[in-house]
Amino acid sequence: MRLATQGICVRLGRRSVLHDVTVSAERGELVAVIGPNGAGKSTLLKSLAGLVPVCDGRVLLDGDDIVALDARARGRRIAFIAQDRQVHWPLAVRRVVALGRLPHEVSSRDEAAIANALSAMDLHQLADRPIYELSGGELARVLQARALAQEADILIADEPTAGLDMGHVLQLFAHLERLSQQGHTVIVAVHDISLALRHCHKTVLLKDGRVLAAGPSGDVVTPERLAAAFGVSVAVATLDHVPIVLAKQTLT
Repeated sequence: MRLATQGICVRLGRRSVLHDVTVSAERGELVAVIGPNGAGKSTLLKSLAGLVPVCDGRVLLDGDDIVALDARARGRRIAFIAQDRQVHWPLAVRRVVALGRLPHEVSSRDEAAIANALSAMDLHQLADRPIYELSGGELARVLQARALAQEADILIADEPTAGLDMGHVLQLFAHLERLSQQGHTVIVAVHDISLALRHCHKTVLLKDGRVLAAGPSGDVVTPERLAAAFGVSVAVATLDHVPIVLAKQTLT
C-alpha cells in the first residue's frame, strides 16, 4: 500500500507549518522522518494519517485522496501512534489495547490481534494492571500495542521511542522491521538519527517545514545534510558493524 503527499501545505492557525511537501512511502518500506525541533515532523505524520487538513496539495492512499475516507475506514487502513501519551479512563492494559479493534466489526480475530499486540510490546505480565499504575515507558508500549492491534496496512508512529529503555527501543524497531518485511508500510519520526540509518530503508529530512532531502537513508543521513539541518558538525561511522551518528559540536 502506497501513502504519498503531493505538494502539501499545512497551516495551524496563522502559522504555515509545511510548505510544498512531496514524500512517499511504499508497501514494505520502513521510512524515517527526521529534522530539528519545529521542522514539521509531527504535522507531516498527522497529515499522512488524515488527522490534519491540508490547505494545498493532496495526501494519496493508493492513488485515492485520503479525504474521501471516513474515520473508521482510515482506521482500518492506517494506525497512528501520537506523541501525546494520555489515557483518560482507569482501564486495564488489555482493555486499552483492545480499543485498537474499534475500526473493525466484532470478529473471532479480535482476541488473537490483542494477544499478538501485547506480546509484541512485552506486555503480557502487565495486561491486567490499571493504566494509571504504569510508568511513562510502559504506557508508551501500551499505546503502541493499541495501534498494532488495529492490524492496519500502514503504521505511522510519532517519536515512539521517547521514554523507552534501550532494550525496548531495540524490540520496537525489530518489530517495525518485521512489519515492513510482511508488506506493511511503516513511517516513524525519530530524534535518534542512528535508528534511521540502522533500520530504515528511506529517510525524509525536514527543515523549516520543507523537505531538505529524501531518499535511501544512507544518502540522506550524511554529515553535510545533517549539518545543514541541525547546525552541528556530525560524524557518521560504524561500531561493530552498527551505523552510528555522533554530534560533535554546534556550528557558528
